[in-house]
Amino acid sequence: MARFSILSLILVPSCLFAGLALSAPKLVDSAPQFSEQTPLGRQASDATRAKAWGLTAVEWGKFERLQAGPRHYWSPQLDPLTTLGVEADSDQERQRYAELQVRLEAKRAERELAYQKAYTAAWARLFPGMLPVEAIADNPEATPADRFALFVEERCPPCVSYTQQWLQGGAHLDVYLVGSQGDDGRLRQWARGAGITSAQVRSGQVTLNHDRGRWFALGASRPLPARYQQVDGKWQRID
Repeated sequence: MARFSILSLILVPSCLFAGLALSAPKLVDSAPQFSEQTPLGRQASDATRAKAWGLTAVEWGKFERLQAGPRHYWSPQLDPLTTLGVEADSDQERQRYAELQVRLEAKRAERELAYQKAYTAAWARLFPGMLPVEAIADNPEATPADRFALFVEERCPPCVSYTQQWLQGGAHLDVYLVGSQGDDGRLRQWARGAGITSAQVRSGQVTLNHDRGRWFALGASRPLPARYQQVDGKWQRID
């Protein structure tokens, strides 16, 4: 199943956190002195978040400062590793964050693929006559070389004819319906109109997916369909 990398798309989800607490200035003379301390619970929470991403406390603090600045407006949903990577001060730092992200996403891909197998089996058992819609995020590490990401839209005769042609030729397609608004019924209706069968979905030759902005992030242009393949870790349009 085709999976998308977040490094070039800056499409992957992340948490935003408040800035670091600052100590209030001390008062002079005999007036009581006040200071604003970071709660112990907050410190423990930040340490847990940093550890989950393989970061140090100092690196996590840098991430929070970056997200409190212009980066928050440029890419508010950017994850910590990508944020630190694109804002790295040296090639060594950039390489460190890239390697951390590759390892983390490889583990995620393994877990999600295991769940995908369980999900597919459950769907076939509970709804044998209905086309399943994929519900798992994209993982480029799990993309076989012979799979294609295919972006289609409703009321698009070429989308239907090319899909049929490629499937008849034995291609493996991860179909993304642009503008589906997350409506499974519209996605299944399109698939039926394109002649996609339950057997093709169960065998893994086809997966059905809502686009959810991926087409826009890849910069695919109309007219659709647009077919993409991952080559050397990068998505390239295949016409």
